[in-house]
Amino acid sequence: MRATYMYAAGDVRVVTAPDPKVVETTDALVEVTRSCICGSDLHPYHSLPTTPAGTSMGHELIGVVTEVGADVTTLAPGDFVIAPFAISCGTCEFCRAGLQTSCVRGGFWNDAQLGTAGAQAEAVRVPYADGTLVKVPGVDPATADEGLLASLLTLSDVYGTGWHAAVRAGVTAGDTVAVIGDGAVGLLAVLSAKQLGAERIVLMGRHQVRTDLGREFGATDVVAERGEDGIGQVLELTGGGATRVLEAVGHLPAYEQAVGIVRPGGVISRVGVPQYADGPIGWPFFGKNATLTGGPAPVRAYIERLLPGVLDGTVDPGRVFDRTISLDEVPEGYAAMDSRQALKVMVKA
Repeated sequence: MRATYMYAAGDVRVVTAPDPKVVETTDALVEVTRSCICGSDLHPYHSLPTTPAGTSMGHELIGVVTEVGADVTTLAPGDFVIAPFAISCGTCEFCRAGLQTSCVRGGFWNDAQLGTAGAQAEAVRVPYADGTLVKVPGVDPATADEGLLASLLTLSDVYGTGWHAAVRAGVTAGDTVAVIGDGAVGLLAVLSAKQLGAERIVLMGRHQVRTDLGREFGATDVVAERGEDGIGQVLELTGGGATRVLEAVGHLPAYEQAVGIVRPGGVISRVGVPQYADGPIGWPFFGKNATLTGGPAPVRAYIERLLPGVLDGTVDPGRVFDRTISLDEVPEGYAAMDSRQALKVMVKA
């Protein structure tokens, strides 16, 4: 089969890889209908050291089950499914608590211990299929509307991650929320905060096409400035800071902005994958009696909650996809996202 591998920073190739096979009785094989390139994929695109064997890429997909292991009980060949970015058994204490990213048996895509490869491919092996995959009723991917497929794909990561940011922050009706980052996760954090009843949503981003979409998702204000200027504008707009700050970037300056704009007694929720080891937690943070939360989103816990709105068209998170490419065009897709020519790229296998 064809699959995407990265061999060094900026070196993305579509190569011939071994076809996946059922290894464990709890496995399923899935033919990929749509996958995509994530903003977090750009981190290795910028920094991956030379890797002669390459590393397989991709962790978001929807597709059709083609084979199941003998112990899989909830799925059958032909089922159309959403595959979250984390593999989870569904039965351990953390899965039962809705924290599937801490599953004691699971892991992630391209995980040597689990034997998983990346999702930017024609097919994947899914361990713990009963715990991981979510069946989508009443949708035939061969005839479904492209917009619906795009929105379903967001449930594998970015919509669930934006929702996680808002939920962990405790967003409720009437809140003033600030969202840092105008990437797909930040925009869907705006959408999620709006769904949870936020009254004012300040989006910190400087790319107008993206922030315009953020306004359509529910942002009431946009602040393009960064650093102290941006902090000052948010403090002025909100009369002293946001009660809930959703940080969807992952770089240290974004976290520093979050500390600067959170209101005393407020909450910072981080879902941007941190590209730093240390951040300020001294007096500027401590003195505000603020709460710091967030982490890798257990999107498996949210899919059933969010799926009905996608299926009935109440919400349209798939609008974050502004380019669709073939699998063979994935290297160009990385370049387009890296140069900000695309917000989020969907891959049609």
